[in-house]
Amino acid sequence: MITNFFIPELNNHDVQELWFQQDGATRHTARATIDLLKDTFGDRLISRFGPVNWPPRPCDLTPLDYFLWGYVKSLVYADKPQTLDHLEDNIRRVIADIRPQMLEKVIENWTSRLDYI
Repeated sequence: MITNFFIPELNNHDVQELWFQQDGATRHTARATIDLLKDTFGDRLISRFGPVNWPPRPCDLTPLDYFLWGYVKSLVYADKPQTLDHLEDNIRRVIADIRPQMLEKVIENWTSRLDYI
């Protein structure tokens, strides 16, 4: 997925200032994966074994953990997709429908969570 979809999609955008944050799941931190991400993002990689180390099991500190995955999953599976094409269409639609205002609220909530740490 990283090689066939993610990296080619990044080529359509200016990624010089883009940071990539990855969770610490073991299957996401294979040496080949980390090396590929380091080649792409350099020192702007936040990941277990990356230039900016991330704890293996953070307690829902990231917006991806406490908001995005649950939100997307609840909408993607709302109509119980029966085919891979239907599932992929749902994922694309849900992600495309996320508005900047929603993300701004998520970041505001996230910064308030950081105050508790």
